[in-house]
Amino acid sequence: MDSATLIAWVLENLNYWVVAAFMAIESSFIPFPSEVVVPPAAWLSMSDPSMNIVLVVVFATLGADVGALVNYFLARWLGRPVIYKFARSRWGHFCLVTEESVARAEEYFRDHGATATFFGRLVPAVRQLISIPAGLSGMKLGPFLLYTTLGAGAWNTVLAIIGYFISRIPGVQTKEQVVKLAMRYSHELGYVLFGLAALFLAYLIYNGLKKTDIREKIMKSVNEMEKEEKEN
Repeated sequence: MDSATLIAWVLENLNYWVVAAFMAIESSFIPFPSEVVVPPAAWLSMSDPSMNIVLVVVFATLGADVGALVNYFLARWLGRPVIYKFARSRWGHFCLVTEESVARAEEYFRDHGATATFFGRLVPAVRQLISIPAGLSGMKLGPFLLYTTLGAGAWNTVLAIIGYFISRIPGVQTKEQVVKLAMRYSHELGYVLFGLAALFLAYLIYNGLKKTDIREKIMKSVNEMEKEEKEN
């Protein structure tokens, strides 16, 4: 079955379980656009009494959680040993990858993992991948699932709102038209969210460097004081 046939099947059979299943696929390592699922389902809920826009968001978010957990556990159980084995190898050292650098990366994600997980779910092309560093760094399951749910829920709400407003556009009569409009609007919004996430990341890096600079100045002052005491 090619992608066009699959998308046509999804649009023809939209219900809560199809929404959950394909959002799980979209959120895992299998690429599938969420714009094909949530906006048409939200659009359909405006005219189909068997569908509710709130439940569309709920089932889409549950599906996204399932897909994210697949990536998380694969990275945690399989990816981490492979990466550390590579870091200990000659090729790893040749690529400037060491156990120390991997450990530092894991520590950074543990410190900022909640923020990265939440905002990562809002950024196109990052949503499907953000679960991998979370698993690699050993991020606790509870916080990971919480911030994944919040981020995925926020994104699915945005998609549902897009579907709702498309239902108010005169002349839009088919799910295929909804998908086309949703892809355009979500991509434009995605660029905005990507820019905001980049600015926030820059702030975190700047703040971390500033704290490091302060710590270095404190340590320097302490060392100078110890040196003076010894001389006296």
